[in-house]
Amino acid sequence: MKEYMFLFRQPNFDYGKASPEKMQALAKRWKEWAGAIEARGKLASHGPRLSLEGKVLRSGGVTDGPFVETKELLGSFIIVKAGSLEEAAELARGGPALDEGGSVEIRPIVG
Repeated sequence: MKEYMFLFRQPNFDYGKASPEKMQALAKRWKEWAGAIEARGKLASHGPRLSLEGKVLRSGGVTDGPFVETKELLGSFIIVKAGSLEEAAELARGGPALDEGGSVEIRPIVG
């Protein structure tokens, strides 16, 4: 069984403007979705939600970030166990990031 990282990108969701009720409902959906993966024995690690603050270090210096050149906000990540990239993609289906026009990048972990 290999491990795959899901990187959740949500370009259209504004965490700062969402109502407390919407944030609570969204948190519930994330918990239920990840819980279903965990119940199947496929959750290897659950990453925390990432801050909106950060820096980007490049050869030319440091800039505010972390998403200076992208319209897609990297919100969080999890690591799952799957037998193939196709199985990992199936596990990613139904993730709340997709509901707001976001995406899930699925990357095999090597090493």
